[in-house]
Amino acid sequence: MRGPRRHFVQSKVMAWLAFDCAVRLAEEFDLEAPLDRWKRIRAQIHDEVCDQGYDSKRRTFTQYYGSRELDAAVLMIPIVGFLPGTDERVTGTLDALQEELGHDGFVSRYSTDATDDGLPGSEGQFLACSFWMVTALALNERHDDARRLFGRLLSLGNDLGLFAEEYDVGHRRLIGNFPQAFTHLTLVQAAKTLSTPGGDIAARYVDPRTAVQS
Repeated sequence: MRGPRRHFVQSKVMAWLAFDCAVRLAEEFDLEAPLDRWKRIRAQIHDEVCDQGYDSKRRTFTQYYGSRELDAAVLMIPIVGFLPGTDERVTGTLDALQEELGHDGFVSRYSTDATDDGLPGSEGQFLACSFWMVTALALNERHDDARRLFGRLLSLGNDLGLFAEEYDVGHRRLIGNFPQAFTHLTLVQAAKTLSTPGGDIAARYVDPRTAVQS
């Protein structure tokens, strides 16, 4: 988003993911690589995010280090295996996002009242975030809630089953870029997770306390 430079939690998580993928690929295919260094950096990023990107009083990950604002992009934490889907910090984050960024069950990316993104007015509910919520709920073992939200989201598609970028809850219509490929990608991801709860995603989690020595 527009605005001052900050240490955004989602960006840090994706940096962790880059090192995690590099380590896994090197180990799987026996590639020459500075594995000890990569594992140390991976663990350092993990510790930093959990220390500076998590609000223990509110039991939720925040938008950036030291902030109180929320951002639905942190739903990537369980999705990419940064933490297990059933971790209490993930559970608290899902609850906080639903309470503070939820609109009739759908999820906004962030609050335009709390976040200055440099644009006037409010935003619709970013459909990718709502499909991320479906995946995160399934990984959190809230399968009924995940399927209920997934069904509601599917009902928003047009007669060809296509989806836009956002949904305007107030006017009950699709808005933004149409069709939006990103929305459909998250739909497929949610459907795959619902069909195999836990699945390969849950297996990605690396315990930072042992990963450096592994």
